[in-house]
Amino acid sequence: MVQIIAGEKGKGKTKYLLEKVNAAVAAANGNIVYLDKSRKHMYELNNKVRLVNATDYPLTNCDEFMGFICGIISQDNDLEELYLDSFLTIANVKDGEICYAIEKLDIISEKYNIKIVLSISKNEADLPECAKEKIVISL
Repeated sequence: MVQIIAGEKGKGKTKYLLEKVNAAVAAANGNIVYLDKSRKHMYELNNKVRLVNATDYPLTNCDEFMGFICGIISQDNDLEELYLDSFLTIANVKDGEICYAIEKLDIISEKYNIKIVLSISKNEADLPECAKEKIVISL
């Protein structure tokens, strides 16, 4: 299952995402991974959440990012939830690739039974239909 938190930059998406991931730790039976574009929020995350700084890796396009995600999943059979902050930035997703990226994540999510939550810095109105149906909160 892929969920989206949408809203313009500075609207509180990261704060909401951090609260959501920290609340998920109590109910999780498996592991949780949080991908971000820096280590800035390291101390705001529960210590049971694995923080990955995606910019530490030479990812230059959406397909490489999807391979990166598959690599994370392949190394952790107990992975239950994956949180991707600043999704469009860390995944190098261009405007025309949003549906493609979400479709790929949907396939990965269903195949490996992993909940994937994305934070996207765009207004709900600016997102394509494929993304709008997955929005859980619009800020």
